[in-house]
Amino acid sequence: MDSTDPFKPNYPAPTAMRPLLGLTVLVIEDSRYACEAMRLLCLRSGARIRRADTLRSARRHLQVYRPSVAIIDLGLPDGSGTDLIRELAQASPRPEVILGTSGDDTGEAAAMAAGADGFLAKPVTALAIFQDRIVSNLPADRRPRGPRAVVQDVVQPDPIAYRDDMAHVADVLESATDIRTLDYIAQFLGGVARSADDNALIMASDALAA
Repeated sequence: MDSTDPFKPNYPAPTAMRPLLGLTVLVIEDSRYACEAMRLLCLRSGARIRRADTLRSARRHLQVYRPSVAIIDLGLPDGSGTDLIRELAQASPRPEVILGTSGDDTGEAAAMAAGADGFLAKPVTALAIFQDRIVSNLPADRRPRGPRAVVQDVVQPDPIAYRDDMAHVADVLESATDIRTLDYIAQFLGGVARSADDNALIMASDALAA
């Protein structure tokens, strides 16, 4: 008797070199520089990527489809990414992997408390770390078979994306009317600075936050 389930999704089999083949990753991230790094990491790993830069746009995406993996920045312009992590952790069906990401030292504890499976500390540029955080949380039948080489490559996002982030900060500053906006700018700059390993900007954003 044929026990094959005709309705079971037919995913491409992951390979040692492309361990995320068949996965769709939704990246909720307001920094274009950090998002460009994620795009390159997904491309190198075999995953498809979709992007949202606010909680609102992420929820619109999620009304239409359910990604295999959700990577959620904790500091977004319209709220905290922990709220979305909590929603997805309780959703049915649930994404196979939910990861939080932040340049804040306290981000990991907040993400895990909200229900995330793991955490990516910014900068997220190392291919091996990116792949491991996802693969280690996948169901066993969705992981590549056999040994997998650990690739020590680091991606380098386009500097134009960094300039776009600085232009975004300038636009937000022009319309800043309250302390919450300045809090967002300090958090945003800190995340971008750590993603780009810009020590001068890290010091400036820390000073603004203080």
